[in-house]
Amino acid sequence: MADAEKPEGRQGVARIEAFSDGVLAIIITIMVLELKAPEEDGFPALWRLWPMFLAYVLSYAYIAIYWVNHHRLFSHARTVTSALVWSNIALLFAVSLVPFATAYLGEHLFSRAAAALYLGSLLIPAIAYFWLETVVRRTGSQSPGSLIYYRATSRKGIASVIVYALGIPLSLLSPALGIACAALVALFWMMPWGPLDRLFLRCELPDDC
Repeated sequence: MADAEKPEGRQGVARIEAFSDGVLAIIITIMVLELKAPEEDGFPALWRLWPMFLAYVLSYAYIAIYWVNHHRLFSHARTVTSALVWSNIALLFAVSLVPFATAYLGEHLFSRAAAALYLGSLLIPAIAYFWLETVVRRTGSQSPGSLIYYRATSRKGIASVIVYALGIPLSLLSPALGIACAALVALFWMMPWGPLDRLFLRCELPDDC
């Protein structure tokens, strides 16, 4: 097989990861640019911006969570395939929708429509990430530690999708309940390894999860 026909290995994986890092950085930049300083002076004018700021903080946490887990997942990837490329592109597209939903949520004071749209904007990347993870699980490292990592994060990802899916109808009843679902998932991913993870994931090696 000629060199040009050889599948890309870790070097190609690193290029995809670097591209993804750049896209996620741009997404965060777009979100922060939506934080407009008020024209009026004084604390009351600043206080009126709390919905936008809260939406930004929650979305920033989600982008950070995706960056951290994307980095960890790609440490197990070993070769570049068409499925890896396109599942990664799908994930980046899905995450790129978050700034719009974040701005809408902040501007409309957590209305039912805004909360439902926001939960939907989190559900789509979660599904895309599950596809990407499935590809890496099939084509990446098959070491015992990697297999444990795949099982642990897959279970956590499925739990997240379920919470998002439940949060959409809940947000139509109460926007606060929908946002609480989003915050719960963010907290679940950001917390250090603990009893909650063991309850859902039943992972054999906590340090690998």
